[in-house]
Amino acid sequence: MSGHDQPIPMTARKSGPLRGVAEVPGDKSISHRALILGALSVGETHVTGLLEGQDVLDTAKAMRAFGAEVLRHGPGIWSVHGVGVGGFAEPQDVIDCGNSGTGVRLIMGCMATSPITATFTGDASLRKRPMGRVTDPLALFGARAYGRQGGRLPMTIVGAANPVPVRYTVPMPSAQVKSAVLLAGLNAPGETVVIEKEPTRDHSERMLAGFGARIQTEITPEGRIITLQGQPELKAQKVAVPRDPSSAAFPVCAALIVEGSDILVPGVSQSLTRNGLFITLVEMGADIAFENPREEGGEPVADLRVRFSTLSGIEVPSDRAASMIDEFPVLSVVAACANGTTIMRGVKELRVKESDRIDAMARGLEACGVRVEEDEDTLIVHGMGPNGVPGGATTLSHLDHRIAMSFLVLGLASRKPISVDDGSPIATSFPVFEPLMAAMGATISRSNR
Repeated sequence: MSGHDQPIPMTARKSGPLRGVAEVPGDKSISHRALILGALSVGETHVTGLLEGQDVLDTAKAMRAFGAEVLRHGPGIWSVHGVGVGGFAEPQDVIDCGNSGTGVRLIMGCMATSPITATFTGDASLRKRPMGRVTDPLALFGARAYGRQGGRLPMTIVGAANPVPVRYTVPMPSAQVKSAVLLAGLNAPGETVVIEKEPTRDHSERMLAGFGARIQTEITPEGRIITLQGQPELKAQKVAVPRDPSSAAFPVCAALIVEGSDILVPGVSQSLTRNGLFITLVEMGADIAFENPREEGGEPVADLRVRFSTLSGIEVPSDRAASMIDEFPVLSVVAACANGTTIMRGVKELRVKESDRIDAMARGLEACGVRVEEDEDTLIVHGMGPNGVPGGATTLSHLDHRIAMSFLVLGLASRKPISVDDGSPIATSFPVFEPLMAAMGATISRSNR
């Protein structure tokens, strides 16, 4: 059975100062791609720092189902013995991707240009998410998709027996769609070209190059033009996964709004396609020092020293949205604790994530006493200043890990406790969230119904 068997209600209460070191897990985006590209390579790929959240574990199971040997050797230490580009076997059973939109869309891409058939499903949240944004471009290669009404899971993909390369302009800023097309292009002859009008996280391009693919990116007035030469022989690599900036966002934001806090979050990716939140927080007046900048696993990283700050609302430009799309929920929590109004534009992609994150945050913040405005592409939060959020509500997570963690962070700084109806989805991306926050002094507990 896909999904979470039993809800886990959780409550966060006003906390004393947060102190200590927050060792957040490995980057989820890079962890997915390390397993997938390892499976498409020749030889044995070794991965350290792999995120062992449920989303990534589901991708590991999927790679085994397609014929790769995927082994765990210790905490975060994995190996993948690949089958090469075009070497996927037809899976014997349905591929269950749990809660992971990244996992299912990338896996659809990498099997769509092989002459095999696979059926995909997921949990209740994933089955609501649109897959047409991926299956439409995959059809250009020659793949066929058969799913539920509205292009939703469960869905069967019949891979193209004679794939053709494509030239595709991504209609929305989506690293998942871009990556699915590039992965499909690996097993198509000739050049596959992807055009991005707005840049999104570039882990796929970086990692494809690292595994030996011939790929180049050109910046033009039309946008970012990414050209991939098909049918390469990818070579196994050693991949060191940096720490996930989307997970780091939660202890960072908690420290900023809990009075007296002073924490260190080491080794956080500072990729220009992922650091929009940190830029925004600094503009709001956050006391964040970026210490010991260096490179790990091909990614720029730094240690973040974060102290409680009195913050001011700002307008976040729409062209920054793609570099912080997963961080808007927790940014809206910070905005609620800031002075003045924060306007977040260009966020319509949030409506098709694990939940409609704009609606989920707006309704939850309102229940906690915060005034919010929204339209299809904008979220406006009227801040109440330090110690100004009343709290006292039970909020709905909508099976969305980031919604659950965001409201638990807010509960650490609100006047009354804040509960979430179900914290179980947190395990999909941040399985050590509870002990990590508790070790710094956060008061988060599992609730009795």
